[in-house]
Amino acid sequence: MIVTLTANPSLDRTVALDAALTRGEVHRAAEVTVEPGGKGINVARVAHYAGHPARAILPADPADPILRGLDELRLPYRTVPLPQSVRTNLTLSEPDGTTTKINEPGPTLSAGVVEALARLLVLESERADWVVLSGSLPPGVPSAWYADLVRALRPWGCRIAVDTSDQPLLSLAAHFPDSAPDLIKPNSDELAQLTGADAATLEAAAQAGDASASVTAAQSLVARGVGAVLVTLGAAGAVLATAEGAWRAVPPRITVRSTVGAGDSSVAGYVLAETRGLPAPERLRLAVAYGSAAAALAGTQLPRPDQIDIAQVEVFALV
Repeated sequence: MIVTLTANPSLDRTVALDAALTRGEVHRAAEVTVEPGGKGINVARVAHYAGHPARAILPADPADPILRGLDELRLPYRTVPLPQSVRTNLTLSEPDGTTTKINEPGPTLSAGVVEALARLLVLESERADWVVLSGSLPPGVPSAWYADLVRALRPWGCRIAVDTSDQPLLSLAAHFPDSAPDLIKPNSDELAQLTGADAATLEAAAQAGDASASVTAAQSLVARGVGAVLVTLGAAGAVLATAEGAWRAVPPRITVRSTVGAGDSSVAGYVLAETRGLPAPERLRLAVAYGSAAAALAGTQLPRPDQIDIAQVEVFALV
């Protein structure tokens, strides 16, 4: 079972434009879709599509449209009641794949809701192989909450992944090794936040075929107690660092239609591979295959197994 927590879920409204976005102009929508979203929900959806047991945990009113969307997807979930509607995030997708996102902050969570979510998560973790803590924290939630949850979950024996950014990520790292999860998935900006590296330099070097700086930064986090660091580098692929070694994956050539959900799909691919007992290089391969498949889909669509091209992902061991 893969259990995901999405403290700040959203209804993801995607507007596919028929031409490039121009500020101040009137545009026509070629297509509009609305789907239940949030990073943890995205991970659960990908796992569910792959036939792996998954359950999403989120705060939501019983009548909230996001739950109707999850019901339509037949994705199991558990909720803590919330007296407000979840936020709506807007994605503008241009024909060339350029994506513009406008995210609302989300409703403020009371201390009681935060505590109830933590209790529910610990309860569900008893049946979980993996617990994935994903996304931003809404107003009212302490920035160190993910660090607290990692420590609370550790005695139950489940593996833990965290995918977040900014202050929640920095607060998590401030409590390493006690709060060090089994997996984190930073992009170049987030890796720079954690290690003091320069994000532009990391990505430029990776684009040129040299991932050594990214690997060095990732290995510094492994040395601080993190089990595995999966660094996503956009079109340059990804690197994986563990205590056993480091690897780089080069993605297949695709036409990028939307980057929304690509990182979440990578997390799901890695976790799915780990539950199948695959070694680190193959976990990286499946993560990149899933992330690339998501990027090739329009809007907020997420990949299904028949859309994954594992054979086209190249993986190299790094010294």
